[in-house]
Amino acid sequence: MSPAFVFILGIILLVIFFLIRMPIAFSMGLAGFLGLSYLTSFQTALMFVPRDLFEVFGSYSISAIPMFVLMGYYGFSAGLGNRLYESAFSIFGHIRGGLAVSTIFACAGFGAICGSCTATSATMGKLAIPAMKKYKYNDMIAAGCVASSGTLGILIPPSVVLLLYGIITSESIGKLFVAGIVPGIILAIFMSLAVYIYCVKNPTVGPPGEKVPFKGKMKAIGRIIDVIILFVAVIGGLIFGFFTPTQAGGVGAVGAILIGLARRELTWKAFIDNTREALRTSCMILTVMGFATLFGHFITLSKITFLLSDWITTLKIPSFFIMLIIMLIYLIGGCFVDSLPFMILTVPIFYPLVVSLGYDPIWFGVIITILTGVGTITPPVGINVYVIKGITNGLPLETIFKGTTLFLVAMMIATIILIAFPALTLFLPNLVQ
Repeated sequence: MSPAFVFILGIILLVIFFLIRMPIAFSMGLAGFLGLSYLTSFQTALMFVPRDLFEVFGSYSISAIPMFVLMGYYGFSAGLGNRLYESAFSIFGHIRGGLAVSTIFACAGFGAICGSCTATSATMGKLAIPAMKKYKYNDMIAAGCVASSGTLGILIPPSVVLLLYGIITSESIGKLFVAGIVPGIILAIFMSLAVYIYCVKNPTVGPPGEKVPFKGKMKAIGRIIDVIILFVAVIGGLIFGFFTPTQAGGVGAVGAILIGLARRELTWKAFIDNTREALRTSCMILTVMGFATLFGHFITLSKITFLLSDWITTLKIPSFFIMLIIMLIYLIGGCFVDSLPFMILTVPIFYPLVVSLGYDPIWFGVIITILTGVGTITPPVGINVYVIKGITNGLPLETIFKGTTLFLVAMMIATIILIAFPALTLFLPNLVQ
């Protein structure tokens, strides 16, 4: 069999492993090992396993991932999510759909500390859904809003997904983080407009909350000054070269702890529990990366990237249509595979092709991060939807998925604008040297 055909069989085998619910990391590891064994030999494939795992686990650049994961969990322990939601509620809560709009902007703010879509949805869901029930919000809008807004957690810097993309492609992590700011704000604005317009047309689904006086709004904003300072310190230090990505994550984690101690909101139990959860999450990500590296070597030996590039160059279609096909793959693939492993799996294939077509790799990283994020609220996987299902206890999955439709439309419109006008994504990172 040709190497390309072996690659196709490897992908089919990988999908079968996914369908029988084998853990993603081990699915990629076993499929990659079997593919390498066929293309080389069993002994050679066996040598790849410890080497690839050691290279990943011993890499200094990879250590940035546990640091940013720690930052997110410690930020949760320090009560940053609560204060962000309260501040957003004091500003937007009095308008129709205001609690939903508050949730969207609170998720954007917490995403600037957390970097995880599931953690953002879980944190804000525990705060926003009871509040929306109190004001008699429609269950579909309430649950769909929290699930959808959580996707901002993987785009607003610091983003674990963009960090991983930078590690895989050797692109500037600082520029990737900066590039996520404007698209994240645009997504939040479009989602807010969508829910506001819907609630104006259907007044009963999102009644207004209590109006907070101007003095109360200023006081609420003052309560999140420490969050803003932490964000500026971490991202600014990374952009201007004061920190490496690992150091930036470490500074963020320590900063979150100090904020929690200063406000007396960080308990010893919360510190231990969230350290344990951060360790579990980091081990999961690193294990996926280790075995994905093994699968990546199988991809390299199959020469599929070269064959794909050569085939694309023979096609008589504009590069724009090729890019649309790639984006469609990410949009559909994100519906079945979690964003982290899917990016690890596909970026080594498509990144060289995108660069050869003349597209900016920073822009490409942001767009595919958005597209894979969309997969977290679409069936059949829709991991954010399952997180909200666990919080709401008894709310049908169909109701939550139906609630995400409104926000999904808003996200796709915003994404089309970002694709049509790359300058919206690139003008900030172009200012960074």
